[in-house]
Amino acid sequence: MAETIENNVRKLIIDEQPINPKYYEKMSELLDALIAQRKQEALDYQKYLQNIVELTKKVQNPTEGVSYPKLLNTPAKRALYDNLGKNETLALAIDAAVLASKQDDWRSNTFKIRKVRLAIKGAFESYKLSRTGESSGEATEEPDTYGGKSGEPIDLVVDEILELVKNQHEY
Repeated sequence: MAETIENNVRKLIIDEQPINPKYYEKMSELLDALIAQRKQEALDYQKYLQNIVELTKKVQNPTEGVSYPKLLNTPAKRALYDNLGKNETLALAIDAAVLASKQDDWRSNTFKIRKVRLAIKGAFESYKLSRTGESSGEATEEPDTYGGKSGEPIDLVVDEILELVKNQHEY
């Protein structure tokens, strides 16, 4: 019975993973820890079931038990926040850029996708400019990378965020 419950929770996590990869990755790690504890019989069955119920509630309602800044009031904004290193300003800027640039049925049209991608890239570049201090003229980050994501080239980061945005139901 425990394996059936675990499989159902795992399926739920896998189904929701594209919506917020970082959050559901954490939930998957928690499930793995519970499974390992059960296998080591470190938990009695009643306590194990309580932990599985708590994890399932977290998977179904990501805002439960996690505090987000007030302005991150939608699942899409929270997903951006989680996947941009908990950077509220950048998450809000990208959300605004996507909302301003998306067009009807944009996911199925290459040109409309390109427009959203350019808006996301523009939001990254605007954020980067504001962080480097336009008035001082000194750049604190390398020009072809975005420092907020382990020094990856900005195009790779933009593509990752575009995929995340495509999986959001509200866009």
